[in-house]
Amino acid sequence: MMFDLCQSPVTLAQKQSLSEWDGMIHAFLAHGTSTPHHLGAILKAEPDFAMGHATRGLFSLMMGRAELVAIAKDALSAAQTARRAGPITRREALWIDALAHWLEHNPSGAVAAMEEVLATHPSDTLSAKVSHAIRFILGDAVGMRTSIERVLDAHDASHPFRGFALGCHAFTLEETGEYARAEAAGRRGLELAPDDAWGLHAVAHVYDMTARPDLGIELIETNTGAWDHCNNFRYHVWWHKALLHMDRRENDVALGLYDAQIRAEKTDDYRDISNATSLLVRLELEGIDVGERWQELADIAQSRTDDGCVVFADLHYMLALSGADRPAARDAMTARFARDATKPGDMQARYADPGIAALSGLNAFAEGRYNDAFSDLVVARPTMQSVGGSHAQRDVFERLTIDAGLRAGRYDQAQALLSDRQALRAGKPDQFTQTRMEQIARAQRIPAQ
Repeated sequence: MMFDLCQSPVTLAQKQSLSEWDGMIHAFLAHGTSTPHHLGAILKAEPDFAMGHATRGLFSLMMGRAELVAIAKDALSAAQTARRAGPITRREALWIDALAHWLEHNPSGAVAAMEEVLATHPSDTLSAKVSHAIRFILGDAVGMRTSIERVLDAHDASHPFRGFALGCHAFTLEETGEYARAEAAGRRGLELAPDDAWGLHAVAHVYDMTARPDLGIELIETNTGAWDHCNNFRYHVWWHKALLHMDRRENDVALGLYDAQIRAEKTDDYRDISNATSLLVRLELEGIDVGERWQELADIAQSRTDDGCVVFADLHYMLALSGADRPAARDAMTARFARDATKPGDMQARYADPGIAALSGLNAFAEGRYNDAFSDLVVARPTMQSVGGSHAQRDVFERLTIDAGLRAGRYDQAQALLSDRQALRAGKPDQFTQTRMEQIARAQRIPAQ
């Protein structure tokens, strides 16, 4: 029996395989490009490694793409075959169970399996990060925080991945509104793990939510080692930088970052599409002409109308279809939401609520029916966190809701939403809040006709 850098047992036979496994863990925690290369090398050397197959399956499902479900199912079959050949550890068995749960439309069951691993192996940073990631997809910020705080003591100064654990903790503190603690934890984590893109981005979230764009831009520019090694997560860091520039009213810089970095590669990963679509929407709401940039995003989104893996992804595909004016594809997406909402499963419940109302609101906004858009988006708003993502990512829907209210002349209600939004953001008025409050003040000074 061997033990990995997470001080947890793993049934590998070769020391080189253990080295690759440790390298895979580190790369995964750091969002590094080498993650699949390490995993591939392990499975080539030890094709009966059950946890390796389960890892392949879980990582595939995290991508939120329908075509990868078949790969995850194949990985589950290989893992179960290896499990029967045995023996394997309880940790590895629970990883297989987690994959099976998720494939049965029960990602909450996958989380529960990871938490069972952590109850026995609290120093297992890999399982902690996977639990963190699935909860993020499910919009469970409180659960993310509870989970990481449960295992922090096991990630003491001697643990090689303490910095990454602190980065996860920083993000959960930010998402639950403890901005000062999040900033401190994230910066401490970066000292211990200078390649932790997630921890750096947690601190960038703090500066976004507290309207301190200068500090956020400086953080990103002076810590390139934390994210320039990344897989496509580096595009998300560039996206954060663009948002911070927008808060300084530097919309031209944000648009330049879109072309030079955020969409420099025309990838079809839903996370990259969400970066792109939400930034273009923000820019258009500020009166910026984004030209033909919607078209390539809509081409991808149109091919994804039947995906149905992640509500968060589908709502961003709808933004692209709206931006490029693809009514037939929007209708297809609407019909598929209605079908999925009737099926059992964690994500399917999210298609029912808030998915259908949110999608209807986006459709209405695209068609200029702003009163309907406001009404639908307000209905969706109380449960929007459940679609996943962060406060910063979901803020695009907040902005659309508020602007729909303003365009519909529902100033008092829009002002109430602005106040709610500002309270969530530590009471700090950002550029969006300032301009909309000014708009309301001007409108309310105009005498009735």
